[in-house]
Amino acid sequence: MIDQRRMPVRRILLCVLLAGMPIPFAQAAEMAMAPAGAGSAADRAMMTGMKSMQQAMDHAPVTGDPDRDFVSMMTPHHQGAIDMAEVELRYGRDPGLRRLARDIVTAQKCEIAEMARGAASHPPPAPCAGSPQVAAPRRLLVA
Repeated sequence: MIDQRRMPVRRILLCVLLAGMPIPFAQAAEMAMAPAGAGSAADRAMMTGMKSMQQAMDHAPVTGDPDRDFVSMMTPHHQGAIDMAEVELRYGRDPGLRRLARDIVTAQKCEIAEMARGAASHPPPAPCAGSPQVAAPRRLLVA
């Protein structure tokens, strides 16, 4: 297995966004648990963004309405893409990847807004009488 903590952030971003080869969540968690001083500031920022995205997706409410649930899960996923692209903009030097990162920020913000408008047309279902509506954290597994 490639030790991705040692790969430059640009190459990780390139693998994740261009090659369609997402880092499995278990591997991302392993990377995020690296000692605080491990890797560069860019590596730590990238891992912080990934960890934040995963936590938000883990705690996204599930309502049983596929449209609402889609928005609930995709919004933090898109925000994670924005956060990681902003790391590239802050630390990256490759002009092509910086241009891609800017495009990602623009597109993902637009899509988050579009999802929010769609979610507004799908009000949450009324909770059952006498039972609180609590979303249990869950883990997504990607092979």
